[in-house]
Amino acid sequence: MGKYFGTDGFRGEANCNLTADHAYKVGRFLGWYYTQLKRRSGGDGPARIVIGKDTRRSSYMFEYSLVGGLVASGADAYLLHVTTTPSVAYVARTEGFDCGIMISASHNPYYDNGIKLINGFGEKMDESVISLVEAYLDGHLEAFGRAWEELPLAKRDTIGRTVDHVAGRNRYIGYLISLGLYSFKGTKVGLDCANGSSWNIAKSVFDALGAKTYVINAEPDGYNINRDAGSTHIEGLRRFVLDNGLDVGFAYDGDADRCLCVDEKGNVVTGDHILYIYGKYMKDRSKLLNNTVVTTVMSNFGLYKAFDELGIDYAKTAVGDKYVYEYMMRTGCRLGGEQSGHIIFSKYASTGDGILTSLKIMEVMKARKQPLSELCRGFTFYPQVLQNVRVTDKAAAQADPDVQAAVAEVTAQLGDTGRILVRESGTEPVIRVMVEAEDQAVCQKYTDQVAAVIRQKGYTV
Repeated sequence: MGKYFGTDGFRGEANCNLTADHAYKVGRFLGWYYTQLKRRSGGDGPARIVIGKDTRRSSYMFEYSLVGGLVASGADAYLLHVTTTPSVAYVARTEGFDCGIMISASHNPYYDNGIKLINGFGEKMDESVISLVEAYLDGHLEAFGRAWEELPLAKRDTIGRTVDHVAGRNRYIGYLISLGLYSFKGTKVGLDCANGSSWNIAKSVFDALGAKTYVINAEPDGYNINRDAGSTHIEGLRRFVLDNGLDVGFAYDGDADRCLCVDEKGNVVTGDHILYIYGKYMKDRSKLLNNTVVTTVMSNFGLYKAFDELGIDYAKTAVGDKYVYEYMMRTGCRLGGEQSGHIIFSKYASTGDGILTSLKIMEVMKARKQPLSELCRGFTFYPQVLQNVRVTDKAAAQADPDVQAAVAEVTAQLGDTGRILVRESGTEPVIRVMVEAEDQAVCQKYTDQVAAVIRQKGYTV
């Protein structure tokens, strides 16, 4: 993990630890770097870089700053406007862009924002390029065999331009619709768009496939993204599904790269449930390459027990859909994801895609002619308690001998009846303490126990 860029981009509070100046410099570097690459490989013309943003008030500021940097360095900036992270990845991959940029802090509150970098294959940016971006931000860049105190500005006819590229977003919508194998006619579907990126995309996809679509939290005002809405506040969708007698509900986060579901009975269906449902569906059709589903260390014990019963193998990666995808690319696995709802279907996308995930769940419901609650049978979810402890120094807090001793004590007490996982957040100044056991009270007891030691040692803000 870099100095500025974590597992999911450069994230922080807008104009505090992530400023318009940062965005301008990121644009300056990317525009210069990809134009240089093109010229050094014998190509002609400027670099082409596509940009999307979510609905935060500050997203406009970062968009304009990035564009200013890109065109000043000689690149052409193509604007998708408000759109989803997976749509930027799709457009970058299918339309020959040098790279893509998404302006979003995902599920974070409106006052945070972030810059996510995507390579020309629609994947999260290579670490080698991220390192160069960070070096430029710190003023000591070495690239192409020399040191650069400052990057040259484009002049005259080499100055870049801005291009309205809403057509790219529309092609992405068409692509999603093309993946619908069944008509959704007669199915009442609820969508919680989190007042975020999916607000003007998701409904059009479900309507085109014939669903009777009911939508909540699709009135963004710049401040209400993720506020009591979306996949991180799914209780609203639960009530909505039950109150309206819907067949299923899908909740997205701010940039729509994750999806959680609600079944017709109001039960929450997590990312682990989705991996179980679709993993079983793929295995039954002999489509599960390597007979393996890729998970993270945060996946539920119950998922692994269910996979054992089905004869499905599984891999465990570090937390972050980036690491899930990297493992999938190395091994050829077709399905992977996180409990939080980042699900990757590598045949169809290079990143987690919330709307695609909801379409795939609809596909299984239609193919099996079963409600979502029935598809979840066979998977017993173990109780989990996750406590986020905001700290001043993540590495020091986790490495503290007393904290490690507290974790070791809980591990010994749980034995083979559960587990404890303590890790640093990749996107926030937070230590995450998670305990999983057969009893909710036991989980709460042990998370409180370890969190208390972190606080007692003076690491909390």
